[in-house]
Amino acid sequence: MKKRIAVLRGDGVGKEVTKGAIEVLKAIAEQYNHEFTFQHALIGGVAIDTEGTPLPAETLEVCKQSDAVLLGAVGGPKWDKNPPHLRPEKGLLQIRKALNLYANVRPVTCFNSLLDASPLKHEVIENADFVIVRELTGGLYFGKPSGRTIEDGEEAAVDTLSYKRSEMKRIIEKAFDMAMSRKKKVTSVDKANVLESSRMWREVAEEVAVDYPDVSLEHMLVDNAAMQLIRNPRQFDVIVTENMFGDILSDEASMLTGSLGMLPSASLSTDGPSLFEPIHGSAPDIAGKDIANPIATILSAAMLLRLSFGLEEEARAVEKAVDEVLAAGHRTADITDSLQRAISTTEMVGKIKEALVEDGAISNIMSAYA
Repeated sequence: MKKRIAVLRGDGVGKEVTKGAIEVLKAIAEQYNHEFTFQHALIGGVAIDTEGTPLPAETLEVCKQSDAVLLGAVGGPKWDKNPPHLRPEKGLLQIRKALNLYANVRPVTCFNSLLDASPLKHEVIENADFVIVRELTGGLYFGKPSGRTIEDGEEAAVDTLSYKRSEMKRIIEKAFDMAMSRKKKVTSVDKANVLESSRMWREVAEEVAVDYPDVSLEHMLVDNAAMQLIRNPRQFDVIVTENMFGDILSDEASMLTGSLGMLPSASLSTDGPSLFEPIHGSAPDIAGKDIANPIATILSAAMLLRLSFGLEEEARAVEKAVDEVLAAGHRTADITDSLQRAISTTEMVGKIKEALVEDGAISNIMSAYA
């Protein structure tokens, strides 16, 4: 299989973690006889500094000509005082719109070997395994009008939460489709006791549920959902919600796994390449120190193999290698305890590649005797 991958390293640790993911993808390509080509392009703060815009036209064209996009992270305090149109995060919002990336999928899996890394009790998080499906191109982040005004001689700010029924329907349908191959349960999160948009969201969810009689639907207010994620995360299978709620809840869910550095994500397109990225930020305070956790980006690469290329065996091989490395006790600084020695980003990538090679060799031997 020949595939082209656009690589947007972004800012801060984005450069380091994407480098590691590329190394793992190259190892997979060699092991399974694929050909992956990687084309780098700029986004975020580095693009502002170099091109004067957070999303250069050339970057967008590279993405559109690719089969999938791998993103590191964007942002940092260097650009915090920039005007809104010259903020790194603006590039992320723009690429979501331009590529029609409507559905953000964030799996949350608690590795047994990492239960001690979470601040929650073992009995609460053990065997927690669910997916957050977040609407990505509507809501407060994109609503108009948005900005600063003067009201009665005083500065005021306005943000608009706007959704079309069709936007709600397509993301809720995606959640139900995913639930069909899981435990057949969808939790729709909203704020229907206050927001009109949430009341319509709830109506649409009920309409969609009619077409999925094998899937159970429950509604949950977002404040209760935030509590339940910590109280009893095992109750969830597929959580679907709007843009801002999903942004907040998925970051909260990272604490179940012990670190933001453990959670991958996929942003799925309606008619073009999908984008894969870790949920963590650019972490400028540790950039260049070779201590960032690359696992979320490597697991994002596994999602890329599965969802964009249809390579299920290869995706499972990456996930298995990560699990084996963690089970062997190897940890980056964000998931160590006081008694463990933290390994570097480079070392973690190397350990995962070694596990891939070893598993591949064992598989080949087994096949020879089959």
